[in-house]
Amino acid sequence: MSKYLVDKFLFTVDRDPELVERYRDDPAGTVAWWEAEEANRILNCVAAERSTWLAFDDAERAALAGHDYPALFAMGAHPFLTLTLFIAMFERDHEGLDFQLEYARRLSHMQLPYPDIAT
Repeated sequence: MSKYLVDKFLFTVDRDPELVERYRDDPAGTVAWWEAEEANRILNCVAAERSTWLAFDDAERAALAGHDYPALFAMGAHPFLTLTLFIAMFERDHEGLDFQLEYARRLSHMQLPYPDIAT
């Protein structure tokens, strides 16, 4: 797994309200678009500065397209990035802290040591 690329996706989508809505409404399409257009863009550089080799593997693509944050966590995606993005997408569908509690419940099967989140 490319934790860097998954974390980069979570980070960049979370910081753009339009992308948050796009990912909420069309996750598979957003993941495909982002992988094709944004994955190889170098952060904090002009658009012309690009790499050519970064791509999601099938498990990453499926977890991202399925909004499967427990799978992303198990793969080593940074939990802060998954939590903040999924709060932005789904907190409005829940009362109070119900989404955060659901997030914790769905990750409650995880045992220490947690997956390594270093990139």
